[in-house]
Amino acid sequence: MKHRLTIAILAVGLMGCSSSFTVAEQPPAMVNPVGSDTVDPTLDALQERGKTLKEFVADLELSENNLVMGTTSVRTGKAWYQTRSGDDVRLRVVFDKRIDEGKPPKEDKRDYLLTDGWLTDRDYHSKTEVRRQVAAPGEKVNLFQVGKGPFPLPIGQDKNDVHKEFEIAQLPPAKDDPGNTIHLQLKPKPNTDLARKFKMIDVYVDRGNNMPVRIKTVDINESMERQTDLKNLQVNPEKKVGDADFALPALGGDWNSHDEPMKK
Repeated sequence: MKHRLTIAILAVGLMGCSSSFTVAEQPPAMVNPVGSDTVDPTLDALQERGKTLKEFVADLELSENNLVMGTTSVRTGKAWYQTRSGDDVRLRVVFDKRIDEGKPPKEDKRDYLLTDGWLTDRDYHSKTEVRRQVAAPGEKVNLFQVGKGPFPLPIGQDKNDVHKEFEIAQLPPAKDDPGNTIHLQLKPKPNTDLARKFKMIDVYVDRGNNMPVRIKTVDINESMERQTDLKNLQVNPEKKVGDADFALPALGGDWNSHDEPMKK
């Protein structure tokens, strides 16, 4: 489950994308300059961003590079995120197209919905749906909790907790970086949960809105590199995210659907 959700959410990520900033409030300023020898100001800004992040909408692009086979594929789609009362969250990620290297784009719809402690995973090609319980009744899902959440990003996290999990470096800007971003490279420390999954996590933080706008990960075996882009990003937009954005279409009678409750 974590792998599937990580793939979905890591497409809430980031590559040479141009992100827009539509907000109801001004974000905290990013205070460290390019080339700063400390990452703490950026981590502080990410923590403050988490305190004010209520909703976001973004177009997605997920690139998967198989380093063993030498193949690349790209999925495109959209994401909606909303924090509800009591810090409960819901997230929907929809991929509608897939582009395999050297081939024309094709329709390949995948739909992920996280709400009320359940993750729905729909594959429209195979007409299968799996609903997995990811939290007990009343338990909150923290998508961004470093070391535990399925989206291992330091949004809303205390910098001391982030330092416990990662060796962190700020890298100088490169020509292919998203514009106006700070590039943090996070190497999971030995004997942590993340060290058993990732070799490296690169996060590109937009200086204008203090949101990650690109995420690159390399798995522990160095066999798969994933890059996620957030495009046309709207943080706390004036047009609020609504129930319709999280409503899945009704299934036809030829679908195969089943639930997987949490093991007690």
